[in-house]
Amino acid sequence: MVDIAFTGIGSGLQVTEIVDAIVGAERAPFENRLVTRQAAITTDISAVGSLKGALEAVADSIENLASADKYQQRVTSGSDNFISLSSNKNAEVGSYSINVDKIATSHKLVSDAFVSSEAVGEGVMTFTSGSESFDISVSDTATLNDIRNSINDSIENTSISATIITDDNGQHLVLTSKETGLANEIRVSVAEVAQPGDLFGPNNTDKVGLSRLAYDTGALNLSEIREAEDAQITIDGTLVVSSSTNEFVDAIDGITITATQVHDVDDAPSIATTSENNSNIKLGLEEFVNSYNALVDLSKQLGQSGESAAGPLAGDSLLRGVMSKLRQELSSSFSSVGGESLTLNQLGVRSDRYGKFELDTDDLDEQIALNVDAVQNFFVGTDEVPGFAASLKTLTEFYTESDGIIQGRIDSKNSQLSKLDDEREAFTRRIDALEARLYSQYNAMDLLVANLNATSSYLQQQLDNLPSVVRESN
Repeated sequence: MVDIAFTGIGSGLQVTEIVDAIVGAERAPFENRLVTRQAAITTDISAVGSLKGALEAVADSIENLASADKYQQRVTSGSDNFISLSSNKNAEVGSYSINVDKIATSHKLVSDAFVSSEAVGEGVMTFTSGSESFDISVSDTATLNDIRNSINDSIENTSISATIITDDNGQHLVLTSKETGLANEIRVSVAEVAQPGDLFGPNNTDKVGLSRLAYDTGALNLSEIREAEDAQITIDGTLVVSSSTNEFVDAIDGITITATQVHDVDDAPSIATTSENNSNIKLGLEEFVNSYNALVDLSKQLGQSGESAAGPLAGDSLLRGVMSKLRQELSSSFSSVGGESLTLNQLGVRSDRYGKFELDTDDLDEQIALNVDAVQNFFVGTDEVPGFAASLKTLTEFYTESDGIIQGRIDSKNSQLSKLDDEREAFTRRIDALEARLYSQYNAMDLLVANLNATSSYLQQQLDNLPSVVRESN
């Protein structure tokens, strides 16, 4: 059964209100202190977390300039209806005429007509295309459909696709090589099972039984729908290059040519022109400048001081240390070439009076034109001597890595939040105990008062009933 207590009945006191007031007076200061501490810790976690994110953005932005592959890029123009072009940094600046003489084609064969229910013949068929070869076994009841399925379902078959075309004469097996070029011509050899009456054994080349599907030396019993051909281009009118695919890699150093259409006699040749392209350096520096300026804005917001609007990290040594180390790094010089060195300032990256960066693209272009190797070495460096990008990454990781300064602080603050939860649980237990004790005490008092009131009423009643007591009338 549930105990039901009616407090204050005996004494008339509002016991519940009194207990609630006492408990509330104990609870309020603790809760206020706890909420204030929790808000301060949460604000600090958010502030240093945003600082960490901004630092990571600065480090990520410079990654675009951290690899030697990002420099001295080549761009090759001239893609048209006949060719498409791409290039890498190995391509030399220059111009070339290109004629597409032939497009690479895949080999395609077709059989004579068969009745759909006809058993083709029993034996083993061996298919070869390029370096791939596989066998299928054909039963004495197998139809053309069964052979097609066996070809396509073979786990060893990666080179040939089979399909059936049905015309007015019946079914035709069509074989197509999956790869283009002469090297991928299809060959089909047959090993038939000897039949009764074959005095000299099975004939694997005649057009009887399974050999009707043979296409190999001495047995070209399939018709060639499309020849296998290599692609061919002519460079600068004299240099002929062939490829089993329509892609020509490094026929010209650093350039990939993909043939898409044959030039007719009257068509003008395609012209491939390679030029140097270092625009990515400017784009990379612009991204770096933007991310650094965002960090500067954030640091000012976090570190703002003043009675009316103080930032969450105002006067914080972590924020001061991060920005001081970063400014020192950004003003440092790094090796370029020939024992010389460069700074960001020389590359056109300069600070304004607010501490934010601006990029002078004219100065940057001048340095790139003067010696792009020097610019590359400034950012990339060597295995022995890191460049600006690697040095900046090392500095930011000191703060942002999982075991870095900022993450250590975040972990510490999260630990403090967990302790606040423990404090709240412990306080809740204490306040529950206080509430129970107060109710016990007030209920005991209430019972005592109720008993006293009952005794008083009883005595008054007894006195009123005593004999020989005459009331004096007024």
